[in-house]
Amino acid sequence: MEAMQEADSDAKWDLRITRGAGARYLQIVEFIERAIGEGRLVAGDRVPPQRSLAKALGVDLTTVTRAYTEAKRRHLIDARGALGTFIAAPRAELARVVDMSMNVPPPPAGLDFQDLLRRGLSQVLLRSDPHLLMTYQLGGGSASDRAAGALWLGQIFRHTDTSRLVVLPGAQAALAALVLTRTRPGDAIVTEPLVYPGIRAAAARLGRRVITAKCDADGMLPDALEAASAAGATLAYLNPTAQNPTTHTMPASRREEIARAATRCDITLLEDDPYWLLTPAAPAPLAQFAPARTYYVSTLSKTLSPGLRTAYVLLPEGRGGDDLLAALRAFALMAAPMTAALATQWMHDGSAMQLLDGIRTEAFARCELARRWLSGIGQLPPSAIHAWHRLPDHWSTHQLTKAALAEDLRVTPSDAFWDGPGGPPNAIRISLGGVEDRAQLSQALRKLAALLERRPTPGPDLVV
Repeated sequence: MEAMQEADSDAKWDLRITRGAGARYLQIVEFIERAIGEGRLVAGDRVPPQRSLAKALGVDLTTVTRAYTEAKRRHLIDARGALGTFIAAPRAELARVVDMSMNVPPPPAGLDFQDLLRRGLSQVLLRSDPHLLMTYQLGGGSASDRAAGALWLGQIFRHTDTSRLVVLPGAQAALAALVLTRTRPGDAIVTEPLVYPGIRAAAARLGRRVITAKCDADGMLPDALEAASAAGATLAYLNPTAQNPTTHTMPASRREEIARAATRCDITLLEDDPYWLLTPAAPAPLAQFAPARTYYVSTLSKTLSPGLRTAYVLLPEGRGGDDLLAALRAFALMAAPMTAALATQWMHDGSAMQLLDGIRTEAFARCELARRWLSGIGQLPPSAIHAWHRLPDHWSTHQLTKAALAEDLRVTPSDAFWDGPGGPPNAIRISLGGVEDRAQLSQALRKLAALLERRPTPGPDLVV
């Protein structure tokens, strides 16, 4: 092709436009971003002229112009006047730390998120009373909000009864309200030794204790759950799918055993399940095996956007949500009406599912990058937004996280999640979604891989 010949190498521009794979101009942008991340395009490579690329791809010139404009905005390409357009050099920004410590979903592939947000808010303002969007509302969500939650959870459960659904301002608020509702000061909450820090923080602030149950390769042991109950635990916290931080998924057989054990010892299950929709072939939730004693929490923060601050809580069969909402009013009162309305709008018009598909696609690509550059991540679900990396013996978690920060990389050490006996495993969690673009993530992972191969440098910590 003429456009391909004008590039440095035909193989570098093996781009094809695929019908149904998202906006055409974004397919071009994502090809450039992916090729940079994989090292097939490097700084200084010439980019095909717009007319040549449009002809080669069979698209109009406006599509390529829009793609190049977006690629420039993302700092992927650099126009040099009469010389042409080239792959841009990586940005060198002073004191810019690449943050791989916060778990958030990546930008969606194949979608213009700004346009999606603009259209969604426009529809919210068109269909809603502005006064209602800016005033106090009863907690738990409107009938429309709960119907939206039923659509979302309908991807997970065969049937979702809206009378069992409450809409809360994020998973952390839901966890804190449930701890207040289902336990009393001094009660114990049983967890696995490696556990989401948010539940520990809520327990500590509310005067509850956290005790840990023994685990094996499949997760929490049923007899350990019963032993914890005998020791005074009244609530069991579990994150059984793509667990944070290890990405381990509890198999269906163990979920059944945990459900039976919880029934025998009359303990309430709190199932925090933010990653189910990002985990292909995930087993049925614990709530399906023990529907009468499980509170199921599904947040949009890990699957769509933290800015939505929306979580759907499925109550146990036969239990109302009044006590939960009363507990919530002690510190959060309600979800922000504007963001709740946007989440509801996106659920009802299909944008949420479209956004989820784009995030799955991008997460899949980022997991491929993690597998390419890091040898110690072990089992990684195809569309995970974080990875668990065991360190070589010559690094401790303290040394590695400190050395990484010195190289402008932030990762999370295992002791941030550890609440068991003895010391935590020698590992770090690497979040894959928060880095702005794929090329930047690839560069950061390569830098981290090189750091892991080195040995710690001895010497004083003080630098004057």
